[in-house]
Amino acid sequence: MKGPSTQIYFHPLSLEHDTGYGHPERADRVRAVRQRLQSVELKGLDWLTPRPAAVTSIAANHDVDYIASVEEMARRGGGQLDVDTSLSKQSYRAALASAGAGIQAVDAVLNGEAKNAFSINRPPGHHALTSMAMGFCLFNNIAIAARHAIAGHEARRVFIFDWDVHHGNGTQDSFYDDPSVFFCSIHQSPLYPGTGSAAETGRGPGKGYTLNLPVPAGTKGDVYHRLINEKVIPALHAFEPEIILISAGFDAHERDPLAGVLLTDRDFAMMSRHVLEAADQLCDGKVVAILEGGYDLQGLAGGSEQMVRVFSGQSG
Repeated sequence: MKGPSTQIYFHPLSLEHDTGYGHPERADRVRAVRQRLQSVELKGLDWLTPRPAAVTSIAANHDVDYIASVEEMARRGGGQLDVDTSLSKQSYRAALASAGAGIQAVDAVLNGEAKNAFSINRPPGHHALTSMAMGFCLFNNIAIAARHAIAGHEARRVFIFDWDVHHGNGTQDSFYDDPSVFFCSIHQSPLYPGTGSAAETGRGPGKGYTLNLPVPAGTKGDVYHRLINEKVIPALHAFEPEIILISAGFDAHERDPLAGVLLTDRDFAMMSRHVLEAADQLCDGKVVAILEGGYDLQGLAGGSEQMVRVFSGQSG
Protein backbone atom coordinates (compact mmCIF):
# COMPACT_ATOMS: atom_id res chain seq x y z
CA MET A 1 0.00 0.00 0.00
CA LYS A 2 1.31 3.41 -0.97
CA GLY A 3 2.29 5.55 2.02
CA PRO A 4 1.69 9.27 2.55
CA SER A 5 3.32 11.48 -0.06
CA THR A 6 4.85 14.93 -0.19
CA GLN A 7 2.01 17.23 -1.16
CA ILE A 8 2.59 20.30 -3.32
CA TYR A 9 -0.10 22.99 -3.27
CA PHE A 10 -0.50 25.39 -6.17
CA HIS A 11 -3.48 27.55 -7.16
CA PRO A 12 -3.69 29.29 -10.57
CA LEU A 13 -4.87 32.47 -8.84
CA SER A 14 -1.26 32.91 -7.71
CA LEU A 15 -0.53 33.92 -11.30
CA GLU A 16 -3.28 36.56 -11.31
CA HIS A 17 -1.94 38.63 -8.40
CA ASP A 18 -0.45 41.39 -10.59
CA THR A 19 2.10 43.54 -8.78
CA GLY A 20 2.98 45.64 -11.81
CA TYR A 21 5.83 45.91 -14.27
CA GLY A 22 9.29 45.32 -12.81
CA HIS A 23 8.12 44.30 -9.34
CA PRO A 24 10.36 41.60 -7.83
CA GLU A 25 7.43 39.68 -6.30
CA ARG A 26 5.95 38.54 -9.59
CA ALA A 27 4.01 35.63 -11.02
CA ASP A 28 7.13 34.23 -12.71
CA ARG A 29 8.35 33.23 -9.25
CA VAL A 30 5.75 30.49 -8.76
CA ARG A 31 5.93 29.57 -12.43
CA ALA A 32 9.66 28.93 -12.01
CA VAL A 33 9.18 26.72 -8.96
CA ARG A 34 6.32 24.75 -10.49
CA GLN A 35 8.16 24.21 -13.77
CA ARG A 36 11.34 23.09 -12.01
CA LEU A 37 9.57 20.61 -9.75
CA GLN A 38 7.65 19.18 -12.69
CA SER A 39 10.64 19.04 -15.05
CA VAL A 40 12.89 17.04 -12.70
CA GLU A 41 10.16 14.40 -12.37
CA LEU A 42 10.49 13.69 -8.69
CA LYS A 43 8.60 10.63 -7.50
CA GLY A 44 6.00 10.64 -4.77
CA LEU A 45 4.76 14.20 -5.22
CA ASP A 46 1.03 14.75 -4.96
CA TRP A 47 -0.05 18.00 -6.64
CA LEU A 48 -3.20 19.65 -5.29
CA THR A 49 -5.20 22.80 -5.95
CA PRO A 50 -5.97 24.32 -2.55
CA ARG A 51 -9.34 25.55 -1.40
CA PRO A 52 -9.43 29.30 -0.64
CA ALA A 53 -9.42 30.13 3.04
CA ALA A 54 -12.64 31.25 4.70
CA VAL A 55 -12.64 34.83 5.91
CA THR A 56 -13.08 33.49 9.44
CA SER A 57 -9.73 31.72 9.10
CA ILE A 58 -8.03 34.94 7.96
CA ALA A 59 -9.71 36.77 10.85
CA ALA A 60 -8.05 34.40 13.32
CA ASN A 61 -4.90 36.46 12.70
CA HIS A 62 -6.07 39.70 11.06
CA ASP A 63 -8.41 42.57 11.90
CA VAL A 64 -11.75 42.23 10.12
CA ASP A 65 -11.71 45.86 8.99
CA TYR A 66 -8.29 45.34 7.39
CA ILE A 67 -9.52 42.21 5.59
CA ALA A 68 -12.52 44.15 4.29
CA SER A 69 -10.29 46.99 3.09
CA VAL A 70 -8.14 44.58 1.06
CA GLU A 71 -11.25 43.03 -0.48
CA GLU A 72 -12.71 46.43 -1.33
CA MET A 73 -9.51 47.75 -2.92
CA ALA A 74 -9.25 44.64 -5.07
CA ARG A 75 -12.92 44.91 -6.05
CA ARG A 76 -12.25 48.43 -7.29
CA GLY A 77 -9.44 47.14 -9.47
CA GLY A 78 -6.45 47.41 -7.15
CA GLY A 79 -4.07 50.00 -5.73
CA GLN A 80 -1.20 50.44 -3.30
CA LEU A 81 -1.39 49.21 0.29
CA ASP A 82 2.10 50.52 0.99
CA VAL A 83 5.05 51.64 -1.10
CA ASP A 84 6.09 48.01 -1.81
CA THR A 85 2.76 46.20 -1.69
CA SER A 86 0.24 46.51 -4.50
CA LEU A 87 -3.13 44.98 -5.31
CA SER A 88 -4.77 44.03 -8.58
CA LYS A 89 -8.34 42.93 -9.25
CA GLN A 90 -7.64 39.28 -8.39
CA SER A 91 -5.22 39.87 -5.50
CA TYR A 92 -7.77 39.34 -2.72
CA ARG A 93 -8.87 36.01 -4.18
CA ALA A 94 -5.24 35.01 -4.69
CA ALA A 95 -4.48 35.87 -1.07
CA LEU A 96 -7.38 33.70 0.15
CA ALA A 97 -6.06 30.82 -1.96
CA SER A 98 -2.52 31.33 -0.69
CA ALA A 99 -3.68 31.25 2.92
CA GLY A 100 -5.98 28.32 2.18
CA ALA A 101 -3.03 26.28 0.90
CA GLY A 102 -1.29 26.55 4.26
CA ILE A 103 -4.46 25.58 6.11
CA GLN A 104 -5.08 22.57 3.86
CA ALA A 105 -1.45 21.48 4.12
CA VAL A 106 -1.65 21.58 7.92
CA ASP A 107 -4.83 19.51 7.80
CA ALA A 108 -3.22 16.90 5.53
CA VAL A 109 -0.04 16.57 7.57
CA LEU A 110 -1.70 16.52 10.98
CA ASN A 111 -4.31 14.03 9.75
CA GLY A 112 -1.61 11.73 8.38
CA GLU A 113 -2.72 12.15 4.76
CA ALA A 114 0.68 13.61 3.77
CA LYS A 115 4.11 13.09 5.27
CA ASN A 116 4.97 16.75 4.59
CA ALA A 117 3.87 19.55 2.27
CA PHE A 118 5.00 22.65 0.38
CA SER A 119 2.77 25.57 -0.66
CA ILE A 120 4.12 27.42 -3.71
CA ASN A 121 1.50 30.16 -3.74
CA ARG A 122 1.60 33.94 -3.61
CA PRO A 123 1.23 36.59 -2.31
CA PRO A 124 3.67 35.70 0.46
CA GLY A 125 2.86 36.52 4.06
CA HIS A 126 5.48 36.77 6.79
CA HIS A 127 5.70 40.59 6.86
CA ALA A 128 1.93 41.11 7.08
CA LEU A 129 0.84 42.57 10.41
CA THR A 130 -2.56 42.13 12.02
CA SER A 131 -3.99 45.23 10.38
CA MET A 132 -1.37 46.31 7.85
CA ALA A 133 0.24 45.01 4.67
CA MET A 134 4.02 45.12 4.44
CA GLY A 135 6.83 43.95 2.20
CA PHE A 136 4.79 42.35 -0.61
CA CYS A 137 2.59 40.54 1.96
CA LEU A 138 -1.20 40.83 2.36
CA PHE A 139 -2.24 38.10 4.83
CA ASN A 140 0.21 36.21 7.00
CA ASN A 141 -0.11 32.70 5.56
CA ILE A 142 2.11 30.93 8.06
CA ALA A 143 0.56 32.65 11.08
CA ILE A 144 -2.90 31.69 9.80
CA ALA A 145 -1.71 28.10 9.33
CA ALA A 146 -0.30 28.02 12.86
CA ARG A 147 -3.53 29.35 14.32
CA HIS A 148 -5.45 26.70 12.38
CA ALA A 149 -3.22 23.96 13.80
CA ILE A 150 -4.07 25.21 17.29
CA ALA A 151 -7.78 25.92 16.82
CA GLY A 152 -8.59 23.18 14.33
CA HIS A 153 -6.40 20.36 15.64
CA GLU A 154 -5.87 21.31 19.28
CA ALA A 155 -2.11 21.49 18.77
CA ARG A 156 -0.46 22.87 21.88
CA ARG A 157 2.98 23.62 20.44
CA VAL A 158 3.76 24.85 16.91
CA PHE A 159 7.33 25.69 15.86
CA ILE A 160 7.87 28.19 13.04
CA PHE A 161 11.32 28.28 11.45
CA ASP A 162 11.71 31.30 9.17
CA TRP A 163 14.78 31.03 6.94
CA ASP A 164 13.77 33.84 4.58
CA VAL A 165 16.62 36.37 4.40
CA HIS A 166 14.30 39.09 5.70
CA HIS A 167 13.02 38.95 9.27
CA GLY A 168 9.42 37.75 9.54
CA ASN A 169 8.26 40.67 11.63
CA GLY A 170 4.57 39.99 11.07
CA THR A 171 4.82 36.40 12.23
CA GLN A 172 6.88 37.37 15.26
CA ASP A 173 4.35 40.07 16.16
CA SER A 174 1.45 37.61 15.89
CA PHE A 175 2.89 35.31 18.55
CA TYR A 176 5.23 37.51 20.58
CA ASP A 177 3.31 36.92 23.81
CA ASP A 178 2.08 33.40 22.97
CA PRO A 179 3.92 30.39 24.46
CA SER A 180 2.10 27.93 22.16
CA VAL A 181 4.05 29.11 19.10
CA PHE A 182 7.85 29.24 19.01
CA PHE A 183 9.14 31.63 16.35
CA CYS A 184 12.73 31.19 15.17
CA SER A 185 14.35 33.26 12.43
CA ILE A 186 17.75 33.35 10.72
CA HIS A 187 17.94 36.54 8.67
CA GLN A 188 20.34 39.15 7.33
CA SER A 189 20.82 42.25 9.46
CA PRO A 190 20.81 45.13 8.80
CA LEU A 191 18.13 44.65 6.15
CA TYR A 192 14.42 45.28 5.64
CA PRO A 193 12.29 45.46 7.78
CA GLY A 194 14.83 46.35 10.47
CA THR A 195 13.41 44.10 13.18
CA GLY A 196 14.68 40.80 14.57
CA SER A 197 17.52 41.64 16.93
CA ALA A 198 18.81 38.88 19.17
CA ALA A 199 17.36 40.83 22.12
CA GLU A 200 13.81 40.24 20.83
CA THR A 201 12.87 37.06 22.70
CA GLY A 202 9.15 37.39 23.43
CA ARG A 203 6.92 39.19 25.92
CA GLY A 204 4.96 38.15 28.98
CA PRO A 205 3.95 34.47 28.78
CA GLY A 206 5.72 34.33 25.40
CA LYS A 207 9.08 35.32 26.83
CA GLY A 208 11.72 32.86 25.64
CA TYR A 209 9.61 31.60 22.72
CA THR A 210 11.18 33.87 20.10
CA LEU A 211 14.69 33.19 18.84
CA ASN A 212 16.28 35.63 16.39
CA LEU A 213 19.62 34.78 14.80
CA PRO A 214 20.71 37.78 12.70
CA VAL A 215 23.66 37.35 10.34
CA PRO A 216 25.61 39.89 8.25
CA ALA A 217 25.78 40.16 4.49
CA GLY A 218 28.35 37.73 3.09
CA THR A 219 27.32 34.90 5.42
CA LYS A 220 27.71 31.44 3.88
CA GLY A 221 26.20 28.05 4.52
CA ASP A 222 28.74 26.95 7.12
CA VAL A 223 27.45 29.63 9.49
CA TYR A 224 23.84 28.55 8.92
CA HIS A 225 24.88 24.94 9.57
CA ARG A 226 26.46 25.95 12.86
CA LEU A 227 23.55 28.13 13.96
CA ILE A 228 21.06 25.38 13.21
CA ASN A 229 23.10 22.80 15.10
CA GLU A 230 23.90 25.03 18.07
CA LYS A 231 20.70 27.11 18.37
CA VAL A 232 17.77 25.92 16.29
CA ILE A 233 17.93 22.17 16.96
CA PRO A 234 18.28 22.62 20.75
CA ALA A 235 15.32 25.03 20.69
CA LEU A 236 13.26 22.48 18.77
CA HIS A 237 14.08 19.70 21.21
CA ALA A 238 13.35 21.88 24.24
CA PHE A 239 9.99 22.99 22.79
CA GLU A 240 8.85 19.55 21.53
CA PRO A 241 6.47 20.80 18.79
CA GLU A 242 3.61 18.81 17.37
CA ILE A 243 4.25 20.28 13.90
CA ILE A 244 7.02 22.38 12.34
CA LEU A 245 6.17 25.14 9.86
CA ILE A 246 8.85 26.63 7.61
CA SER A 247 8.67 30.15 6.20
CA ALA A 248 10.53 28.99 3.12
CA GLY A 249 12.08 32.06 1.57
CA PHE A 250 14.89 31.47 -0.91
CA ASP A 251 16.24 35.01 -0.99
CA ALA A 252 19.25 34.05 1.13
CA HIS A 253 20.52 32.44 -2.09
CA GLU A 254 23.79 33.86 -3.39
CA ARG A 255 22.08 34.85 -6.64
CA ASP A 256 19.30 36.91 -5.04
CA PRO A 257 19.27 40.62 -5.94
CA LEU A 258 17.58 41.88 -2.76
CA ALA A 259 20.03 40.64 -0.13
CA GLY A 260 23.63 39.67 0.49
CA VAL A 261 23.66 36.22 2.13
CA LEU A 262 25.52 33.61 0.07
CA LEU A 263 23.67 30.30 0.36
CA THR A 264 23.72 27.77 -2.48
CA ASP A 265 21.06 25.33 -3.64
CA ARG A 266 22.68 22.62 -1.53
CA ASP A 267 22.51 24.77 1.60
CA PHE A 268 18.72 24.68 1.36
CA ALA A 269 18.96 20.88 1.21
CA MET A 270 21.13 20.99 4.33
CA MET A 271 18.61 23.12 6.23
CA SER A 272 15.76 20.91 5.10
CA ARG A 273 17.55 17.77 6.30
CA HIS A 274 18.14 19.33 9.72
CA VAL A 275 14.45 20.21 10.04
CA LEU A 276 13.20 16.81 8.85
CA GLU A 277 15.59 14.91 11.13
CA ALA A 278 14.33 16.91 14.12
CA ALA A 279 10.73 16.45 13.00
CA ASP A 280 11.22 12.70 12.72
CA GLN A 281 12.40 12.63 16.32
CA LEU A 282 9.87 15.07 17.75
CA CYS A 283 6.61 15.06 15.79
CA ASP A 284 6.47 12.06 13.50
CA GLY A 285 7.99 14.05 10.63
CA LYS A 286 5.17 16.60 10.43
CA VAL A 287 6.50 19.57 8.41
CA VAL A 288 4.76 22.16 6.23
CA ALA A 289 6.75 24.69 4.18
CA ILE A 290 5.12 27.86 2.88
CA LEU A 291 6.79 29.94 0.18
CA GLU A 292 7.93 33.42 1.17
CA GLY A 293 10.63 35.34 -0.74
CA GLY A 294 13.17 34.52 -3.42
CA TYR A 295 13.58 36.92 -6.34
CA ASP A 296 16.17 35.33 -8.60
CA LEU A 297 14.24 32.72 -10.54
CA GLN A 298 17.13 30.28 -10.87
CA GLY A 299 18.06 30.50 -7.20
CA LEU A 300 14.42 30.24 -6.14
CA ALA A 301 13.78 27.19 -8.31
CA GLY A 302 17.04 25.51 -7.35
CA GLY A 303 16.57 26.00 -3.62
CA SER A 304 12.98 24.81 -3.82
CA GLU A 305 14.00 21.71 -5.75
CA GLN A 306 16.61 20.80 -3.15
CA MET A 307 14.12 21.25 -0.31
CA VAL A 308 11.51 19.10 -2.04
CA ARG A 309 14.11 16.44 -2.86
CA VAL A 310 14.78 16.16 0.88
CA PHE A 311 11.07 16.22 1.72
CA SER A 312 10.38 13.38 -0.73
CA GLY A 313 13.44 11.31 0.22
CA GLN A 314 15.22 11.86 -3.11
CA SER A 315 18.11 14.12 -2.15
CA GLY A 316 21.60 13.46 -3.50
